[in-house]
Amino acid sequence: MKIGVHIERWPTRQPFRITDTTWTEFVSVVVEIAADGCVGRGEALGVYYIGETADSIVSQIDAAAAAIGAGIDRTALQKLLPPGGARNAIDCALWDLEAKQAGRTIWDLTRVAAKPLETVFTIGLEPTPQEMAAKAAAATAHPLLKIKLNADRPLERLRAIRAARPDARIVVDANQGWTFGQLQGLAEEFASLGVALIEQPLARGRDAELEGFRSPVPLCADESCLHMGELAQAARRYQFINIKLDKAGGLTHGLELAHAARELHLGLMVGCMGGSSLAMAPSFVVGCLCDFVDIDGPLLQKSDRFPGLHYDGGRVAVFEPSLWG
Repeated sequence: MKIGVHIERWPTRQPFRITDTTWTEFVSVVVEIAADGCVGRGEALGVYYIGETADSIVSQIDAAAAAIGAGIDRTALQKLLPPGGARNAIDCALWDLEAKQAGRTIWDLTRVAAKPLETVFTIGLEPTPQEMAAKAAAATAHPLLKIKLNADRPLERLRAIRAARPDARIVVDANQGWTFGQLQGLAEEFASLGVALIEQPLARGRDAELEGFRSPVPLCADESCLHMGELAQAARRYQFINIKLDKAGGLTHGLELAHAARELHLGLMVGCMGGSSLAMAPSFVVGCLCDFVDIDGPLLQKSDRFPGLHYDGGRVAVFEPSLWG
């Protein structure tokens, strides 16, 4: 097998803000693995809050290039590289290559039933509640919104958004931005405003207080559950987990994590770190097993690759093998 790797930059439509971080572009690493006249591709963005960058991902891939060239399979890859962006890009490229070599689809290989999905549309942090409400009001084609909040006037922001979009189903994502006391004070209010899920309210590594806490709105672990090694702890503190393939290190481990979480009676969300439709397609597969889907990365960018996913408001059609898988 031969491997190629390059970095791509996808400018955002406008600055995309969450707690303590702003993006003006999504920087992804694309891996291409060729064998027997077929080419498999995978795209990863890495996990920014544990220090991954495009350059660090490329360095990891370069270090694994000899093993990949020797014909590594997905099972061996799980031991060769740790969870993270590098393993994700390679793993997804190997799935794509396997599908193309076999003349089968990703649905055949994974035995996941393909279906159209409904994705959230993300409303990023803006300086004022009114600006966020205006963005929510403009997103009338999207019945399911994901609202980014931090410790600055979260209730005022949500009330403004709810007034602007009384019809919307709402998921809130604090991205580690609250204290336990703030969560306790907000949870009942958010329940009364019809919030369906609160994602990652407390900081990674500082959420032990959630054990035994009965939240009126289900809580979802994102930063607090990167991979299978953190699932048992997350299950004691959260009712849902957000599976991101950049965290899990690829579709192989992402599917393993989804099935293990269901065995623990946890709800599931699939998420993304941004990126093009090539990054979203493997996440779409996991999304077919999930209660909530967040694969709106291409909608936050000025452009997407072609062919890409087809979005119609909040609906996403099953993708063609010409994109991936």
